[in-house]
Amino acid sequence: MVPRCCGRGGGGRWADMKGLTFQVLNGRRFMMFACLLIMNTAGLSYIFGLYSNEIKSALGYDQTTLNLISFYKDLGANIGIFSGLINEVTPPWFVLAVGASFNFFGYFMIWLSVTGRIPKPHVWQMCLYICLGSNSQPFVNTGALVTCIKNFPESRGIVIGVLKGYTGLSGAVITQLYHALYGDEAKSLILLIAWLPATVTLAFLRTIRIMKVGQQSNELKLFYSFLYSSLCLAGFLMVVIIIEKRVSFTKGEYGGSAAVVLFLLFLPIAVVIMDEYKLWKRNKDAMNNPGQLKIISQEATPESTAPSLPPTNGKAKISLAEPSAQKDQQVSCWKTVFQPPNRGEDFTILQALFSIDMLVIFFATICGLGGTLTAIDNLGQIGTSMGYPKQSISTFVSLVSIWNYLGRVVAGITSEMFITKYKFPRPLMLTLILLLSCVGHLLIAFNVPNGVYVASVIIGFCFGAQWPLLFAIISEIFGLKYYSTLFNFAAVASPIGSYLLNVRVAGHLYDREAEKQLAALGLKRKPGEDLNCTGVDCFKLSFVIITAATLFGALVSLILVLRTRKFYKSDIYKKFRDDENVAQTHEVADGNGGVRQLVEVQDK
Repeated sequence: MVPRCCGRGGGGRWADMKGLTFQVLNGRRFMMFACLLIMNTAGLSYIFGLYSNEIKSALGYDQTTLNLISFYKDLGANIGIFSGLINEVTPPWFVLAVGASFNFFGYFMIWLSVTGRIPKPHVWQMCLYICLGSNSQPFVNTGALVTCIKNFPESRGIVIGVLKGYTGLSGAVITQLYHALYGDEAKSLILLIAWLPATVTLAFLRTIRIMKVGQQSNELKLFYSFLYSSLCLAGFLMVVIIIEKRVSFTKGEYGGSAAVVLFLLFLPIAVVIMDEYKLWKRNKDAMNNPGQLKIISQEATPESTAPSLPPTNGKAKISLAEPSAQKDQQVSCWKTVFQPPNRGEDFTILQALFSIDMLVIFFATICGLGGTLTAIDNLGQIGTSMGYPKQSISTFVSLVSIWNYLGRVVAGITSEMFITKYKFPRPLMLTLILLLSCVGHLLIAFNVPNGVYVASVIIGFCFGAQWPLLFAIISEIFGLKYYSTLFNFAAVASPIGSYLLNVRVAGHLYDREAEKQLAALGLKRKPGEDLNCTGVDCFKLSFVIITAATLFGALVSLILVLRTRKFYKSDIYKKFRDDENVAQTHEVADGNGGVRQLVEVQDK
């Protein structure tokens, strides 16, 4: 009898453990954690400065050619129209799988080229490889970031800030892992960024999905737990960077720092498990004592879709909107291009693209992101030309990554707080960020002593801060229905700015100055030899021009501030709160691998 009793008790404990496990793996919290890890590998195009010199020397490029390759990297990292359109008709896992494939193929081919395992490719082939590799970023942003925003629409500011913050940290995290695994062999870094992001993305394909459930009261607390974990990670990385600047690390010491980085990176899973356990226990008690809780099916019944039902039922609200939606579908989208809805409502793709607001956002983004991207992509050459040691160049890249993270987190959370408490418009914060970035550009232009360190901080912060502001502004003004396409369209402005300011301005002026220096020495560049420039004048005029362009972009962004001032004074999240007042939804694992819903029905 004892074994049977124990068997039944063990079976009950096994069922409870199984139910809790299913709830954790199928829950919104674990999905958010999976997105954090995926987004932490989505910013690897920002560490181009670490291996750009390897490409330049191994393949014999001049600076203009290297900047052209850098432009195609930025082009791939920001051309997300295709990923947005694909996401409209396919589930998120498919979008993520395509991004993982692009990432591995593109960077793996670059590694084969640089290491001489395949014949030296033409320049257009290298441009194609890096464009495909970096094009994984918009697929990841679309598959992971957009999914989270749709799952947590009322908390989009902090969600964007936290997720994009982890993206900003990716450069510093990968740098630690790279030194721990490969030492200072920069060519192996290219191999690392080929297989690692693809592996992480493929591991969580099933986890990332749209979950039609209402917001829970403790989710904001969860987001702040993720934020605190990321702050600990950023703080540790900053300490390591400072120590590395003074002391040369061995491979074993890098291994120790990488182990701490991984621990801090996976620390949020403990918070996820604890929160899910509390929810599971509470809902298990609720199942035994239902009270006011009512179990419903996810499938709509005929009654729930009948238009004659009174609006006091939460399910009837959806059905009442269906005739209007069917009517809208009968009108050609071309006839409504210049008849947009009010700001905050769901624009069609054409209505948004042809709006003045989008044009202003697009132009300000060209100036702002184009200038900061130029500085980030040329950090290796800037440090070399100004006489900084190789270790300092690695420090610049890590500083950009850390402050890129802080810019994303601070901009996302602070702008959300200011909107909620003070109705402070996000476009005005974007204007202030653009003005601040001008300071970093001027520090580089005039080579202030140790100015590149400070410039790395400022430019990294400003570059990171622009992204959550841009994404949030688009979601607020144009709605969430076609958000995956619209924010990817706006991101196209970044490579356009990169081409104009990086290739046509910085690269051209750098090569011109390098040729002057060769001519002054009575030398001539040999075919296939890389072209190098030394001194302040290599980038001085370039960054004066970039500063002027960024200042002009800040002035343009003021147009958006004036146009949207009334909109941001209103309650922009009111409609989401109205939907949540109809029913409070909670997920409960049923112990058989499925998920049931407990809904507390409330009359408005």
